[in-house]
Amino acid sequence: MLIGMTSEPEQRGGAGGPDAFQRLWTPHRMAYIQGENKPTGPGAGDGCPFCAIPSKSDEDGLVIARGERAYAVLNLYPYNSGHLMLVPYRHVADYTDLDDGETAEVALLTKQAMTALRAASGAQGFNIGMNQGDVAGAGIAAHLHQHVVPRWGGDVNFMPVVGNTKVLPQLLADTRKLLADAWPN
Repeated sequence: MLIGMTSEPEQRGGAGGPDAFQRLWTPHRMAYIQGENKPTGPGAGDGCPFCAIPSKSDEDGLVIARGERAYAVLNLYPYNSGHLMLVPYRHVADYTDLDDGETAEVALLTKQAMTALRAASGAQGFNIGMNQGDVAGAGIAAHLHQHVVPRWGGDVNFMPVVGNTKVLPQLLADTRKLLADAWPN
């Protein structure tokens, strides 16, 4: 039985009635839902977490690897274990605004991320991409970042489909260390 799940159906008062569903509580997701760590505006000085992360230690910032123009960092609100992002140091919103060196380094870090995720976790596939702009789903549209989400056969099971919940079997600090140790030099 998972932590937070009960063996008996939950009896709820108020709207709705008792049902046969069990509950997996994920209160840590409320920080994301309420916009914690979101910038207050589009500028680099408006609380952009991607601008703040490089000044932190790798452990505190969940940084996996640092390049000259971009870095790899775990997603604080991951879709899957090992979900990471490649982020240019420069505060830039649009992919077309990257200079050639930034574009090349984000591409190199993407290849290194795939190699590290395969070595550390046996990832069988990947979703790789960027959401450009608020309307495209970018959580932080003002600072470009590319997602690398590792995938495994059967990783989309009943939990996200029926339970609208992702189960992550590892703490982010532990995932960061595994990937940093597996990162190719």
